[in-house]
Amino acid sequence: MDHGLFGPESVTWRVMGEPVQLVGGFRALLMQGLHPRAMRGVVQNSALMDSSEAWSRFLRTTEFVRVRTYGTHAEVAKAGARVRRIHATLTAYDPDRDERFRLDDPPALRWVHVGEVDSYLTVARRAGVALSDDDADRFVAEQRRAAELVGLCPDEVPGSVAELKDYIAAERPGLYFVPEAAHPLRLSLNAPLPLRLAALKPAFPLVTLLAFATLPRWARRLYSLPATPLEDLWATATLRALHCGTHAIPEYLRYSPDARRARRLMSAA
Repeated sequence: MDHGLFGPESVTWRVMGEPVQLVGGFRALLMQGLHPRAMRGVVQNSALMDSSEAWSRFLRTTEFVRVRTYGTHAEVAKAGARVRRIHATLTAYDPDRDERFRLDDPPALRWVHVGEVDSYLTVARRAGVALSDDDADRFVAEQRRAAELVGLCPDEVPGSVAELKDYIAAERPGLYFVPEAAHPLRLSLNAPLPLRLAALKPAFPLVTLLAFATLPRWARRLYSLPATPLEDLWATATLRALHCGTHAIPEYLRYSPDARRARRLMSAA
């Protein structure tokens, strides 16, 4: 059977199927937002800042992550080729260097990749998903396959938790939130949802606040937000409560169809 990039013995399937990773996805976007080129690429090219198109873009991003995680090799290859083609044709202007750059700029892509990996792993561990240190290293190493999908060389992205931390520490001096971008917390207060999902609108600021609170303190300071141990404690306690709370929900409602199938395959393996 074709399980794509990962499969039932992977740590990726254990991490990515949990509902609490909605917070991980938002956190990944917040990490991306602190890389000037990565954020300018979004601001200058993406429908994310267009309230009439933002939901469609969010759905496309979510679908890419779903296919990357659970799709067959053919589905994954098709999705990756589409992303690489789009990135190769778009450019943005960097006022810091007074130059234009392509959206497949490797340093920016690398930061986006690392922000995703760090976010999903951080949220999983703080929420209480059972992962050993070896599991965490395996998850980071497995995600090199995802990096290759967007055009990065697997050997040039972190392959362990220690390498992940070292990379982030090395990038910190060049990170800041570009002033021309709308603050994501302000955007979440008026999230443009389809009418059928309007009832979920009040939850979006709460999810965004939780995602912010899971960021490292240095990152929260770059967003001009409080950065004390209190937010850390609140974020961890809230993530654990959410993760435990979802276990009261029947599995057919708790997990997506792909995650349910993955769990059955993992149990069989």
